[in-house]
Amino acid sequence: MNNASDIYLLGIESSCDDTAAAVVHNGAVLSNVVASQEVHRRYGGVVPEVASRAHQLHLIPVVDAA
Repeated sequence: MNNASDIYLLGIESSCDDTAAAVVHNGAVLSNVVASQEVHRRYGGVVPEVASRAHQLHLIPVVDAA
């Protein structure tokens, strides 16, 4: 951080089949990383239990990448 007025924000979002994280510094988007769950294609739609487990697997890598 450069000075006391710098503001960094980490945003984390998950939809039914996406996990995302973004970093914002003083209003400027520094990064925006999204992991989509392609696994649902084989089922013809989102399976809640599969989505839940995929969010758990993707969250830390997505935040690290952001």
